[in-house]
Amino acid sequence: MSEQSRRPRKPAKPYRRPQKDPVRILAFEALRAVDERDAYANLVLPPLLRKAREKEGPENFDARDAALATELVYGTLRRQGTYDAVIAACVDRPLREVDPPVLDVLSLGVHQLLGTRIPTHAAVSASVELARVVLGDGRAKFVNAVLRKVAQHDLDGWLEKVAPPYDEDPEDHLAVVHSHPRWVVSALWDSLGGGRAGIEDLLEADNERPEVTLVARPGRATAEELLREHAAVPGRWSPYAVRLAEGGEPGAVEAVREGRAGVQDEGSQLVALALANAPVEGSDSRWLDGCAGPGGKAALLAALAAERGATLLASEKQPHRAGLVAKALAGNPGPYQVIAADGTRPPWRPGTFDRVLMDVPCTGLGALRRRPEARWRRRPEDLDNFAPLQRALLRTALDSVRVGGVVGYATCSPHLAETRAVVSDVLKQRPEAELIDARPLLPGVPALGEGPDVQLWPHLHGTDAMYLALIRRTG
Repeated sequence: MSEQSRRPRKPAKPYRRPQKDPVRILAFEALRAVDERDAYANLVLPPLLRKAREKEGPENFDARDAALATELVYGTLRRQGTYDAVIAACVDRPLREVDPPVLDVLSLGVHQLLGTRIPTHAAVSASVELARVVLGDGRAKFVNAVLRKVAQHDLDGWLEKVAPPYDEDPEDHLAVVHSHPRWVVSALWDSLGGGRAGIEDLLEADNERPEVTLVARPGRATAEELLREHAAVPGRWSPYAVRLAEGGEPGAVEAVREGRAGVQDEGSQLVALALANAPVEGSDSRWLDGCAGPGGKAALLAALAAERGATLLASEKQPHRAGLVAKALAGNPGPYQVIAADGTRPPWRPGTFDRVLMDVPCTGLGALRRRPEARWRRRPEDLDNFAPLQRALLRTALDSVRVGGVVGYATCSPHLAETRAVVSDVLKQRPEAELIDARPLLPGVPALGEGPDVQLWPHLHGTDAMYLALIRRTG
């Protein structure tokens, strides 16, 4: 027997079970739902948070844990394009050949390394533990190796490596640095106009966490009431808007629980207010919201109509969304009606209404702060799919309004193909309609452009990028 064989062997290290971190497991589950089911994070995350609180107990899953889970999910989705470029530089295969669950764990780890203040060793070890729990020990080693490469540089260092120089390819540079698809960068730049500074400000604003904004529904609550009762500040532009302090929970607001107030972006409020304040000739008693789901604008319009003795008809094609509208309008002080109807084949007679809002379905490129996954889900061909519907709905709106009445065409997208192109094409065929200047109906709001239509911007107004054109039927 050799001398080497007589040496005692070192005892093998006992197997250590991976530590389950409820925060990171929750974030991983949310990303998988977004990826596998085309779910939206803002719909998936709340029930996951409730489930975690119930399972772990408030002492093991508190408000700080919920805040971290929310940051991990939204931060990873917002920066997905940038992180994909970094990960691609650290693996030896195309990203399409990396299993999606592995890529989700890597993306969460990269966000902790490059997008948060979590220490490097903690970010890597927590991600490896997550990988052991949800992927197994074998693939956890791959995650460990990749993240250790990522940790060699900070975000600025990686951007210098993976983003092409601005002078060589401005759109691709902005796409990688600000984590937007190239086609979205190009479309937003065309809509915004101007030079580099403006588009960079807009793309940065898209990657910021949006404020939670409430609307005090007229006749039922006031902004002053909400300000007295809660840690909040007034809205910037709407007299009914209140902005909650960071971390503020709308569900904790009594007026929200009772339906007297709601969660509504200030840009959405401004669209409803501009239509409500547009001058009409003659009677002003019948209002229509022709694409009312999920009900935010309809609830504000119904409250404003009630103050003037007018009635709102809220129409929504999808029955389940019509149910959301009915819930939003419940308790309105004045008369209203909610129906499920196809806006392109309406059941009402032409010329019935004094005011019509048609907030049409769109790509949602104006709400990328709130739905960051939409930027990766949308494709340029989606514009072709929406175009016929948008034009048909605007034609319905013009048919539905009486002579002397006003139509508001609105969309949560700044893409020119969904805004001015739609309005221009339809009005070419409708000589009995004319654009009216919407800017004076938004007093105090700056940077509204040359008119007569209005485009709001996240970086200029702190709102979603809502578009509004007001059209009067003249004959």
